[in-house]
Amino acid sequence: MKNRLFALLTGLFLGSLVSNPGAAPAMAADHAAILMYHRFGEDSIPSTNIRLEQFDAHIAELTSGGYSVLPLPEIMARMRKGENLPDRTVALTADDAYLSAFTKGWPRMKKAGLPFTLFVATEPVESKLKGYLTWDQIRQMKREGVTIGAHSHRHPSLPALSPEAAKEDLETSLRIFKRELGEKPDLFAYPFGEWDAPSLALVKSLGHSAAFGQHSGIAHAKHDMFWLPRFPMNETFGSVERLRQAVNALPLAVTEIEPADVLIRLGQTPNPPVLRFTVADDVERLHQMVCYTGQGRAITPSRLGDNRFEATPPDAFSPPRDRISCTVPTRETGRFRWFGIQFTVQK
Repeated sequence: MKNRLFALLTGLFLGSLVSNPGAAPAMAADHAAILMYHRFGEDSIPSTNIRLEQFDAHIAELTSGGYSVLPLPEIMARMRKGENLPDRTVALTADDAYLSAFTKGWPRMKKAGLPFTLFVATEPVESKLKGYLTWDQIRQMKREGVTIGAHSHRHPSLPALSPEAAKEDLETSLRIFKRELGEKPDLFAYPFGEWDAPSLALVKSLGHSAAFGQHSGIAHAKHDMFWLPRFPMNETFGSVERLRQAVNALPLAVTEIEPADVLIRLGQTPNPPVLRFTVADDVERLHQMVCYTGQGRAITPSRLGDNRFEATPPDAFSPPRDRISCTVPTRETGRFRWFGIQFTVQK
């Protein structure tokens, strides 16, 4: 949540935002911007909070006519089937099951007719911790149309656990969901957005159809469905201008990503990581690609071939995590292609 990338991108793109964001959605697309919130109106915790005046402005923008806010399960189903989505499709999500999602966030979304997905970590709910939802409240939200997703039991960093401990935590969560809601969630969000190859395989093996991180970027049909990006929204990065940057972005589709795993073990794994990827053939203006770390350090991407790039951060990544985001401007005013990836860093 300390990511300064968006402030930098605001400076780059604020003067060229779409001139008519209220225009009706157009074009068939295979992608969506997924927004991630945590707390609503809990101003004493700004790093994970969106102020209510900010969120009200988000809702006003999203209901202005320029966007299609759809249920996240519908978006995922249409991507898997290869079915078109409206351009500027958006999904709203929140993590951790804080009480303010029930008392302040969902009432606003419900009034505006906006679908919502809540990713629940089960231990705080089971323990009846102050500031968290109860199962009765979660059941009420589910009856009212909220999609409930899984977010682990104890909210651990999955890569930090042994395979056995990670499996026990996620299976405990699913047993509780089955007991309390009568079913296991289809969608999963990684705690802290942290994953590695074993945790991704575990989530897939437990029957989830898609999983989400906390790295910025546009989810699209050619993306790996088990580390999909979401744009974090909080007080620092909660302006309407920043929202427009996110929901008007397009995917920067890449393949042949190296390294194959995003886990960095200090002293054992190359650090900083050397990120290599190949960009789809139909992407223009690749010479204008810019990349940044999650801490806002600029990276000059090197071109290894016509569509093959290498991005090496200037400094080693520090625990617990860091990110690399790359963008390419398009011919359409104010829109740019966006690819992001998060690395988990362990001592």
